[in-house]
Amino acid sequence: MEGDDSAFPQDSLDDLSQRGSVASSATLSRAQDVLIYLFGESAVHLTLEGLGSANVQELGRTVREALHIPETTQDAFAFWLTSPLLELQLKSRHQPYKLCRQWQDLLYRFTEASQEDISQDEPCLQYRRNVFYQKSKELQITDDAVLRLLYEEAKNNILIGRYPCDREHWATLGALSLALEEGAGLEGQQLTSVIRERKLTSFLPEHVVMGSGGLFSTLKGRSSRHAGLEQSLVEEYRKIGASAGSSAEPVDLLHQYLRTCHSLPYYGCGFFDGEIEKQTQGLLQRSKRKAVNVGICLDGVYVMDVKEKHVLLGLHFNELSWDHSYPEEEGDSHILWLEFDGEEDGTAVNKLLKIYSKQAELMSGFIEFCVELSSVTEGAAAAEGGSSRTDLSGQCARQDEHSSNSRGRRGKLRRQSSVVCSRVHSLNTICYVDNGKEIKRLKPKRAASFFTRQPSALSYSAVQVAESLEQG
Repeated sequence: MEGDDSAFPQDSLDDLSQRGSVASSATLSRAQDVLIYLFGESAVHLTLEGLGSANVQELGRTVREALHIPETTQDAFAFWLTSPLLELQLKSRHQPYKLCRQWQDLLYRFTEASQEDISQDEPCLQYRRNVFYQKSKELQITDDAVLRLLYEEAKNNILIGRYPCDREHWATLGALSLALEEGAGLEGQQLTSVIRERKLTSFLPEHVVMGSGGLFSTLKGRSSRHAGLEQSLVEEYRKIGASAGSSAEPVDLLHQYLRTCHSLPYYGCGFFDGEIEKQTQGLLQRSKRKAVNVGICLDGVYVMDVKEKHVLLGLHFNELSWDHSYPEEEGDSHILWLEFDGEEDGTAVNKLLKIYSKQAELMSGFIEFCVELSSVTEGAAAAEGGSSRTDLSGQCARQDEHSSNSRGRRGKLRRQSSVVCSRVHSLNTICYVDNGKEIKRLKPKRAASFFTRQPSALSYSAVQVAESLEQG
């Protein structure tokens, strides 16, 4: 968000950014080449003087001029430092060159990467979607170049599985990509030839195309699978041609693509790496951990299984309380705690999910800012008469009418088969109720929440984790 200090991580980059640069003053002042990477395998090549001391706000003006981005949509994008190990959205006052020189310090602080991996990792400066940009504003954009940037980023996240989606979504999105990139008028053998030449993974998520068989899947089985996926893509493509015609306007197709992505509740999230405990399968089996992605946006928090490409837990901010805890001893983990309502053997309980991550502090601060920003946004919308919004998270994790009007209780999550819906049953959580004097695990009488919920617009509070719970 240009000109704003709300980008994450809170103050963790500020100290590094303000340190004296190791570069000489001559290096800071002479003209240097810099590449600003975009999604879609493209980049902006700039030659700048004083690159070493240039901040994000100054770079933003130059990049917007190079890309011809209107001022009315400048808030849609932000600068990121990204690598396979870490992704960070920068504030307007950050100086990317200096932060790049301190990249290893950030990796040691916020990742579990090995010393060898850290020594070989290099960040790139990326111009991409601002996490704090509202989805509703995207569909008001008419500039083709801006929409293309948003489309390329969304498409990338669909293809790599960062945005898990069901068949009806990835088939539609793949067909829209085909229409946008090859035109909506392909027919017959020409259409099939284009799909085969470009390969299915150019339009459909890689894990969908490859399947789960790996090396043990037979060539016949894979061929049959690919034929079915190809047919689905062709059918969806023909629907687009029938409704929009061969001369469909690119802006309309781009809007349709983004609108479909908007139905995914985690669209536009900032993502963090973490681990959660697996459920134990037997008395003698020790609990192991599984890798998760934690997506956080203005709508809520989403915990996703990295391997299975589906949502494990999705919560709106009025359905959770949270906090993070620091390691007490060397070797312990940073933990992000999420509390939400649930059931255990028919008994209403509170559930605590522990997310182990060196980025727990970043996630906690990010949630807090999103809650505050959402509260301001919803207050403004209410003053203007309010608006209605629906997405898949509303279908899968919706509060009932009574609960949504109550400030004292959050709505329960309901299990469904969609990859977008929560799988609370598969989580290894701490279950408890407050019995007045102490926290009891499993099956005691349900009482008021252990956590004080403040009477704010979103009715949220930070989790106060007891020592007994931390050891759970």
